[in-house]
Amino acid sequence: MPKLIPRASGLRGALVGWVAELEFRQTVRVARGRRAIKRGLYLAPFDQLADPRLLVDLASLAESSGWEGLFLWDRITYPPRGRAVADPWVALSAVALATETLRLGPMITPLSRRRVQKVARETVTLDHLSNGRLTVGVGLGNADDLEPFGEVIDPRERARMLDEGLERLDGFWRGGFNPLPVQRPRIPVWVAANWPNRRPIRRAIRWDGLFPIDLPGPERLTELAAEIRQARAGSEDPFDLVVEVPPGADVRPWQTAGATWVLTSIEPQPSELEIRQVIEAGP
Repeated sequence: MPKLIPRASGLRGALVGWVAELEFRQTVRVARGRRAIKRGLYLAPFDQLADPRLLVDLASLAESSGWEGLFLWDRITYPPRGRAVADPWVALSAVALATETLRLGPMITPLSRRRVQKVARETVTLDHLSNGRLTVGVGLGNADDLEPFGEVIDPRERARMLDEGLERLDGFWRGGFNPLPVQRPRIPVWVAANWPNRRPIRRAIRWDGLFPIDLPGPERLTELAAEIRQARAGSEDPFDLVVEVPPGADVRPWQTAGATWVLTSIEPQPSELEIRQVIEAGP
């Protein structure tokens, strides 16, 4: 509750009170307009973390430790050859049932290797399991994870398939399929972009968030934030700027630059004990 402004007598008192009231209202407007930064974990479900039961345990620990999101890599394989890799969609379903507040999702899914109608069914089911906590991260994917399985590797063709897939997915979410997702008008979509490529940024502007990869620093995020604000001028729909940092990094420069989500990225792959220590330390 705001502190009451003491009244003073006479014209001078009235002016002082009027100025103080204006300052207070401006403070409220600024506070309401600023989106608080959110903190999440970005994990690779490899090696020990390929065990979905362990992922569920870590997700519950993250929720109790104050983290607000948990996002999993979406890969079929990852070097070295023969490495254990879990399916993120199945693992996230288990996480959804074991948690109540964590936002969750794959980061990132290359739609070019998926049948969009199947993704539509999976995402809506997961959105219901999580009671509206799903965010879908998409991008072109990594050719090393596509070529061995006969998938499309040409980046232009993958980009075309991604754009087409997103439009179809949006149509399924908006009534093409039943049931509808919990989140309306659609499940949020974050688009990955390898810095400094511009085309993925233009793609992201049409959706709900941008996840720039290999961004050199907060200064570049400031530029991106300004560009996105200009491109989305007049839109009242929320838009997320998502960045990843190593454990223990100072996130304040990123918040100042405009990030709405900062993900602590645990690269493949420290021990389970080390991962637990990062999670228990909190955001």
